[in-house]
Amino acid sequence: MAPLNILHMSVGHEDSNYDNNSLVQEIMILKALPFLKHTIKGIANHDVFLDHCFMIADLGCSYGTNTLLVASNIIDIVIEVCKENNYKPPQFQVSLNDLFGNDFNSLFKLLPDFYANLKKEKGENFGPCFVSAVPGSFYGRLFPDQSLHLVHASNSVHWLSQVPERIENNTLNIYIAKESPPNVFQEYAKQFHTDFTNFLNLRSKEIVYGGCMVLTLLGRSMADPTCDDSCDLWEQLAQSLRDMLKEGLVRESDLSSFNIPIYQPCIDEVTNIIQHEGSFSFDSSTVFQVNWDSQDTDYTNTKDMIELSHNHGRNTAKMIKAALEPLLTSHFGNSIIDTLFKKYEKHLAEHLTKRKTRFFSIVVSLTKK
Repeated sequence: MAPLNILHMSVGHEDSNYDNNSLVQEIMILKALPFLKHTIKGIANHDVFLDHCFMIADLGCSYGTNTLLVASNIIDIVIEVCKENNYKPPQFQVSLNDLFGNDFNSLFKLLPDFYANLKKEKGENFGPCFVSAVPGSFYGRLFPDQSLHLVHASNSVHWLSQVPERIENNTLNIYIAKESPPNVFQEYAKQFHTDFTNFLNLRSKEIVYGGCMVLTLLGRSMADPTCDDSCDLWEQLAQSLRDMLKEGLVRESDLSSFNIPIYQPCIDEVTNIIQHEGSFSFDSSTVFQVNWDSQDTDYTNTKDMIELSHNHGRNTAKMIKAALEPLLTSHFGNSIIDTLFKKYEKHLAEHLTKRKTRFFSIVVSLTKK
């Protein structure tokens, strides 16, 4: 399965599209904001702001308000840092990248208000700012040599270029699971190592000396690849598919041949690959956790009350549907989707009454050597 021509966030009706079910991604962007600010201040130390135009790339940008939130935040930080260092604010070029199936048209429709707000907030002498789309896989070249000052990627680099090979024996699982044979983890880890090394090498050609990357990706809290924060979310989806198999709604051959092209690394894996590839200095890193349901603000309890778990299960299922529906539809067909996610909602709710597993996010800041 090659995600390149399939993978994109859902553009379905309002209740299930990505833009209306991406608050978790917004929370992750905002949690990484202080880290991004620290990184941009570091860029100023390399006199990058002296350039005529500050070139920004947002990789895996998807579509909707989160995308322009990232661009707006970066511009705000750059202007603030310029004032602190008595620099004249530069012009801005923001390049928005995602795969070919991304809904770039929705992004373009947001641009008039985005430009108007920038002019209103920054004044007539601001900028100008230019926004463009660069469709394509970030596992290939996207930009000219030494053309970028800052690369940002949130919730995207954990997506693999392809499903790992030689995992046919991961039957009835859709990701690494406690029941998966050892080679499944090995092949997933190998694929991530290959992809992330390639990603770093390609970006090193596109970023200027002293330019930076800030990457936020889903990971796991420990070395064990079957730990809860890596596998539980996907195991509930796999169980929902197995339920449908028992009911004759899904063919065993289809389920056995489906695996999600995602890998959630631990921080040691990420740092080791960065150091081994060698193009970037590893500046700093941080981790944080976010509840599966973006509307769940309770970070004290480790279990949900039954009456709350149904809401949290439903909201989490809608978020995952917005991300995975095109991928699932391409493999299983459209007819199973509604039933599948009703079952998924139920399994998530039951899980959250036992333990409140959370997303584990890793943020790293890198500087081009």
